[in-house]
Amino acid sequence: MKKKLIVIGGGASGFFCAVNAARLCKNLEVVVVEKTAKLLSKVKVSGGGRCNVTHYSEEVSDMIDAYPRGKNFMKKSLYRFSSKDTNDWFQERGVVLKTEEDGRMFPVSDDSQSIIDCLINESEKYGVKILMQTRVDEIKCHPETGFNLNIQGPDKSIQNVFADFICIATGGSPMASGLDWLSQMGIEIESPVPSLFTFNIADKKLHELMGVSVTDVTVKIIDTGNQERGPLLITHWGLSGPAVLKMSSRAARDLYKLDYDFRVRLNWVPTFHESSILQDLKDNRIKLAKQTIGVKNPYALPNRLWNYLLDKSMIFSDQSWTNVSSVSMNTLAKMICADEYQVQGKTTFKEEFVTAGGIKLDCINQATMESNLIKGLYFAGEVLNVDGITGGYNFQHAWASGWNVANTVSNVLSL
Repeated sequence: MKKKLIVIGGGASGFFCAVNAARLCKNLEVVVVEKTAKLLSKVKVSGGGRCNVTHYSEEVSDMIDAYPRGKNFMKKSLYRFSSKDTNDWFQERGVVLKTEEDGRMFPVSDDSQSIIDCLINESEKYGVKILMQTRVDEIKCHPETGFNLNIQGPDKSIQNVFADFICIATGGSPMASGLDWLSQMGIEIESPVPSLFTFNIADKKLHELMGVSVTDVTVKIIDTGNQERGPLLITHWGLSGPAVLKMSSRAARDLYKLDYDFRVRLNWVPTFHESSILQDLKDNRIKLAKQTIGVKNPYALPNRLWNYLLDKSMIFSDQSWTNVSSVSMNTLAKMICADEYQVQGKTTFKEEFVTAGGIKLDCINQATMESNLIKGLYFAGEVLNVDGITGGYNFQHAWASGWNVANTVSNVLSL
């Protein structure tokens, strides 16, 4: 008689667990229970619809610092299933990945549907049963014998089903109450807070620069001291881009405590600091003396941004360099290397919501992903207190943890 694994959650980690468990275990019935009408919804929208599958790395150690929560856990997890393993897994199934300059890896199709189709094909190939618009209302654990689940389908009818194994891969919850059902099972929860979000700044003149991007900016949160460097994008509500998103991840709990009301300092040209750029500006005032300052920008900044910084420094863009006063040069140096803004609020980065928090890692056997309290109960993905910065790291956690659960169940069944 076949054993049964029920995977709760049809996202990246749950689906990867399901297809690998079905592939590895011929005597296992695998069922995915998804409460919405969509499978792999984050896969669909990730990377602007291209799907940032993982991040390129030569060694596991290359990736560890990308996880503000769960570094030690991810070190072990990545040794079992690395980004190279992810690349190989998809390539073996006809989906070739490419690596961009910043290390992010995407399908060569630049279409997330390539990843979704691959996973759906695997589920059909190995007979994974998928229940959509179906939720789990109750889980009853029977030590040594398995689980009984009450599930409610789209027609609102309730069924009682048995499982030998359960993998909970429900993703992150924006509110602690969303994890109450796990707490009621005796599982300890680290209260969730948002991660990967953009900064809201009420500055209409800044908003007029919407769409301007700068490839290398240092972002520092004055209130906490957190600092990040990388590309930055100005939006119609404030600041976004990889530098801001990485910052929001690393400082997630600190910013939550500040109620997302804090000051941020930008260095638009981080190869300089305030005093060194002041000297450079003075040198340029001699070298570029007769040239118009609004036209001649020596720092390769976008022209709209450069003129915005001149305006903040009370410098007319049609002035010649030689006519800019020393006081104005001092102000411009500050604007370039220490430009400050008051952040008031956040905006979720598209639909790629990520949480910091979830099931405490000391509640599981980190080698097997099994609950320390309940035999046969496993966890994968963002429901765990593990999260990464932007760049493919969260999907790598999803693939690695999902694969690890599948491999563990396979090992259990082979005993």
